[in-house]
Amino acid sequence: MRGPRDAEAGFTLVEMLIALVIFGMITAAGVTLLTLTVRTRDSAERLLDNVGALRRTDALLNADLAQAAPRIRRDGDGRPGPAFTGGNGGEALLLALVRRGWEDETALRSSLQRVEYRLRDGRLERWRYDAVDGAGRAVAMPLLQGVRRVQLRYRDRDGNWRDRWDPTDPARLPVAVELVSDSEGQGEVRQLFLVGGGR
Repeated sequence: MRGPRDAEAGFTLVEMLIALVIFGMITAAGVTLLTLTVRTRDSAERLLDNVGALRRTDALLNADLAQAAPRIRRDGDGRPGPAFTGGNGGEALLLALVRRGWEDETALRSSLQRVEYRLRDGRLERWRYDAVDGAGRAVAMPLLQGVRRVQLRYRDRDGNWRDRWDPTDPARLPVAVELVSDSEGQGEVRQLFLVGGGR
C-alpha cells in the first residue's frame, strides 16, 4: 500500500550523482574533441601556408631564372656588372640577374628587369628594381620565413657544378641552378632550375 509521500518521490541522491557524472564525462569528451579539432585546423593551416610559400618561391625562381638574359648591367656609378651573379649561400646576396618578359603597364620602360634574391634575418626575399642600370628603387617581397641555411650551386656548359657563378665572360649564364634551403616550416628542400631556358 502506497503512502502519500511515495507519489511525490523524485530522483534519489545516488541517481542524481550518476546523472551528473555521466553529464560531466560527455562534456569533457566534447571539450577534448573541440580542442583537438581547433589544434588540427591550426596545424593544417600552418602546413598549408608553408607549402604555399614554398610553391610561390619555386614559381618565382623558376620564372626569373627561365627568363634570365645575358645582358650586362651598370651600377649607380656607370661601372659594368655581370649579367648573372651567384654566391654559394653564405652571403646576404644569393642571386642577381637581369630577366626578360617584364610587362610594364605604361610601356615606357624596357621589358628587362633586374632581380635579386637575398637572405635577411632568416627571411628569403626577392628584390626587383625599377631599372636595369643604376641604383634605382627596389621593392622587396618576402618569400620564405625561418630560413636557417641556403646553399647554391651552378652548372656550366661543360656539365661541371660550381659553388659560385663568376665566369670570365660577364655575359655568360649558368645552364642550371641548384638551391638547397633549410627552413623551420619545410625542413631541407632541394630545387633545380634551368637558366635562360637551358640554352
